[in-house]
Amino acid sequence: MRRRRRGAGSVRASRASCRNGGDSVHRGAVRVAQRSAGSDVGDVVRLLERRSDEAGGPVTTNRVANLLRRRESPQRPTFLELFFDLVYVFALTRIVHELVLDYTRGHVADTLTTSLSENGETLLLLLALWWIWAQTAWTTSRFDPFQPAIQFVVLATMFGSLLLAVAISGALAETGLLFASTYVAIQVGRTLFFVLTLPGHDLRRVNMLALVWFSVSAVPWIVGAFAPELTRNSLWALALAIDYVGGRLGWPVPRLGRSQVSSWAVAGDHLAERYWQLVIVALGETILTSGSSLLRGPIVAERIMALTLSFLTTVLLWRIYFYRAGQILGEAVAASAKPGRLGRSAEFSHLLMVAGILVTSAGSELVLIDPVGHAKHAWVAAILGGPALYLVGRSVFEYVTFARVSRPRPIGILVLAAIAPVMVGLPPLAVAAVAAAVLLGIAVSDAIRAHGRPLEQASPPR
Repeated sequence: MRRRRRGAGSVRASRASCRNGGDSVHRGAVRVAQRSAGSDVGDVVRLLERRSDEAGGPVTTNRVANLLRRRESPQRPTFLELFFDLVYVFALTRIVHELVLDYTRGHVADTLTTSLSENGETLLLLLALWWIWAQTAWTTSRFDPFQPAIQFVVLATMFGSLLLAVAISGALAETGLLFASTYVAIQVGRTLFFVLTLPGHDLRRVNMLALVWFSVSAVPWIVGAFAPELTRNSLWALALAIDYVGGRLGWPVPRLGRSQVSSWAVAGDHLAERYWQLVIVALGETILTSGSSLLRGPIVAERIMALTLSFLTTVLLWRIYFYRAGQILGEAVAASAKPGRLGRSAEFSHLLMVAGILVTSAGSELVLIDPVGHAKHAWVAAILGGPALYLVGRSVFEYVTFARVSRPRPIGILVLAAIAPVMVGLPPLAVAAVAAAVLLGIAVSDAIRAHGRPLEQASPPR
């Protein structure tokens, strides 16, 4: 009797399911499976999903889910992402080369104000490159880099970044159109790709909002490529402001709202390691530039001393970064009540630090060019300003991780700013030695403060 009742109930459930349509088939079949003795519900559901995929059912949803990075999947960056960073070794080298040209051109060599204006143009190029890299890091933090579609996006972005790096030297002149059109193609093309491949998912809406903003910023990018220098710089600055402000605000669009970075969308450990890797790339560029600069002139005692100071400065920047906040950024993201917002703050701090490393690299090359000459205002600004900017970014990074800033960092910034006027006219080698001494003092202070104490744990601001 019991078996007959089950059978009748199963027939009634199946008939009701047929009347209610395809979606009800799944629910009715699952209820049947749950009532049937000895059946495996999971096997039945998986079988129905496979059949629905073959019949044109919810296959799109399954494909979208496969593109996303899963919580239980490894959080380490992949070899594809390390491969992607190789382009940025070249790109950052081109940025440093442009900075050195800014400092050594005859009409800016003695004028700090004009030099800062020239540096501002190079800064525009750096900000464009940084935004491409940061967006790619967030993409691989949300999506599975082992999926062929995501690999295609990363490799296409990599090629575009290579074109951007090639166009840097003339981006403010003859290659401006190449730089602007490539940047727009990367941002609009990548965002449009995700709009088309994420039907029915919340991230499709996010990319649709971003697509509106990138389409708006594309106008000043392209128009600026054809404009005179002053107008071009203003238009490109406007375009970058649109991109950065849009990303910071969640790309708000009237009547459509804006996006919210949810906690699941941020793989903390992965994002942290991507930032580490870019810092290592920037520090590696400093070593590459210094070694190459030494080979471009006579190898004498003064220039070897300049190379030694450059290497020591690079080691100190590395040491100050990784102790201790640099080691536990992933923990800070995981412990934060708003990991998306903390990830954005960490991104800003790393932008400042990378910019500081690049200016420091340019300063090291200036010392190698003329180690015993007379340091001009602009040269002092590079040799001391690079470490100071780095310490500003490192202070922001420390606050992101620990909700406080240790005193040696702001003290170091103040010391570098205070001694800068005194350094003008001294040998660049002496100026570099002072900068290294300040960084060494901060590193030693960190070691003394940490000696004999348990390792500090992440405590991000609320």
